[in-house]
Amino acid sequence: MALDDILARIRAEEARVGRAAGSVRLVAVSKVQPLKRVEAVLEAGHRLFGENKVQEAAGKWPAFRDRYDGIVLHLVGPLQTNKARQAMELFDCIETLDRPKLARTLARLRDETGQCPPLFVQVNTGEEPQKAGVMPGDADGFIAECRALGLPVVGCMCIPPVREEPALHFALLAKIAARNGLKELSMGMSADFETAIAQGATYVRVGSGVFGERIYS
Repeated sequence: MALDDILARIRAEEARVGRAAGSVRLVAVSKVQPLKRVEAVLEAGHRLFGENKVQEAAGKWPAFRDRYDGIVLHLVGPLQTNKARQAMELFDCIETLDRPKLARTLARLRDETGQCPPLFVQVNTGEEPQKAGVMPGDADGFIAECRALGLPVVGCMCIPPVREEPALHFALLAKIAARNGLKELSMGMSADFETAIAQGATYVRVGSGVFGERIYS
């Protein structure tokens, strides 16, 4: 199946660039995918998934968690502050921490509930006005602000501009993470995940490459 092909390509690229086998993890992005496709990937043994929207995840994953052990769910889409509490309950990792207001909200909810999932700071490496993410020049200060709030920031995430060379953006994200002592890098999607692995990705987010083209209603 397509999952096996993607995993084989990940392992091959790890080997090609001299990285340890298993150092890169596949986030299978299941947004807008039919439940049967998601179930097939679960049946194949994969357990790490990504969703873009809190509401969609809430309607899909509790039932799957009842049937399959070991599911790990990442939020890989923008998070509104009014959905933050629900996101913290649903997701095992939030990859899209991108602004001070959201950081303060997560810190307050952490204080109320006593828990917070690991967080990635999303960096808008292309400085695109329509795209979420902290600007590269503001990333160090924002990471420091999040740490001052006691938030468990573990890595950085980016989505490069469609028409630009992704390697340049992946290299920029890797530098930001490294100088801030962050070990995790979520970067690379179906079209460019091998390039991301060569630049140090520890997580790659692949949707259509695993499940097939999305079917939008």
